[in-house]
Amino acid sequence: MKLGIFAKTFEGTQPRPVLKAVAGAGFVCAQYNMACSGLASMPDAIDEGQARAIAGAAHKAGIEIAAVSGTYNMIHPDRAVREAGHRRLAVLAERSHAMSTRLITVCTGTRDPFDQWKEHPDNGTPEAWRDLLEAMETAIGIAERYDVDLGIEPELANVINSAQKARRLIDEMQSRRIRIVLDPANLFETATLDEQRMTVSAAIDLLADRIIMAHAKDRNPDGSFATAGKGVLDYSHYLGCLKAIGFTGSLITHGLAAKEAEDVSRFLSEKLEAGR
Repeated sequence: MKLGIFAKTFEGTQPRPVLKAVAGAGFVCAQYNMACSGLASMPDAIDEGQARAIAGAAHKAGIEIAAVSGTYNMIHPDRAVREAGHRRLAVLAERSHAMSTRLITVCTGTRDPFDQWKEHPDNGTPEAWRDLLEAMETAIGIAERYDVDLGIEPELANVINSAQKARRLIDEMQSRRIRIVLDPANLFETATLDEQRMTVSAAIDLLADRIIMAHAKDRNPDGSFATAGKGVLDYSHYLGCLKAIGFTGSLITHGLAAKEAEDVSRFLSEKLEAGR
């Protein structure tokens, strides 16, 4: 596995110093965010020079751009908001190859009109599922046009809130463009050690053929998020499950302060080495 981090962990609005910081903390790949280029995360325009500057900075720093973040609320209750998200996804997709990546991470969304990461009681309705399928059809069309893949992450607050729903989406859409970003800390809030192990291993087994990237954060005992290695997640079990399915992709940590990056890099490197 290749160890990486969200580029946005580090301050900066130019790709070269940001990606240099990624390398300096001990990582070999990054999930990029256009904010690191001084743009909106989902910009209305990216010129060729801006895209190539990312690839050039990555090459100079020895960093692989594993993915670019393209999150927007796919089932926002306002159709105009969804359509604006689709337009910006196309902007990212058109420039992804110039950035030296072919993976865009997306958010399946929530009915909450203000926060795409906030759970809403209508997320489980047939209407929400219908809107997701419609949105995914549009997103897949964009992905096909620009030869990129879409990384879907099961997230408790979103309409795809479990591995089972992610599998259902894959089976219904029947598109090779749908890939999975697997974050075990997004599959449970509070659980016993046996419960979390069963949840994580079942999710990895169910989605094994589509997992393209793994995330690495953690949960505190009260269910709040924590930095990888500082919470209750059994990382030996998690990484062992990924190894068992032959996963050799990027393991991307996030949800931490820049000052913690080197410690987390060492923690994850030690866990990966111990599992060899």
